[in-house]
Amino acid sequence: MSVSVEQIRQHLESNPAAMPSQVAAELNISEFEVVSELPSEQLSILPLEQKDTLLAELPEWGNMTTIISASGSIFEFKGSFPKGKYAHGYYNLITKGDGLHGHLKLDVISAIALISKPFRGTESHSINFFGPQGEVVFKVYLGRDKKRVLLPEQVARFTELKQSVNSELA
Repeated sequence: MSVSVEQIRQHLESNPAAMPSQVAAELNISEFEVVSELPSEQLSILPLEQKDTLLAELPEWGNMTTIISASGSIFEFKGSFPKGKYAHGYYNLITKGDGLHGHLKLDVISAIALISKPFRGTESHSINFFGPQGEVVFKVYLGRDKKRVLLPEQVARFTELKQSVNSELA
């Protein structure tokens, strides 16, 4: 079954609290197809040539939540996104001691979406990295303080990044 852009938009309008992953599952399409139809105030697509700059800056943002979904399971890491460097075909996350470790296959990243969409009625902002089939490879959500309030300096950086992307497109 083919799903039209209009059907996706109608589904999003009818279910504003639904997460893109839920909508994608309900419509049997990729999450990127759903994300692509979010209202313009909720979405900016970062040009792929800016991914290295973004990944170099993320460690300076402070504690965030990195999410990886695999076969219905969700893994979360709360802490600073690690610095990295390219070697052996991967972007290797460098962490001394405890923290997020891994090896990112960035040459398969097909899109990076900056998403501002409420989650359970609460302001939320994330950076979503998509693979070649429109699947999410990983997401990085802005951090929160002990009272679950978004960290204002991260919101400012995220907003500035979205504005720079939007001004390039204008």
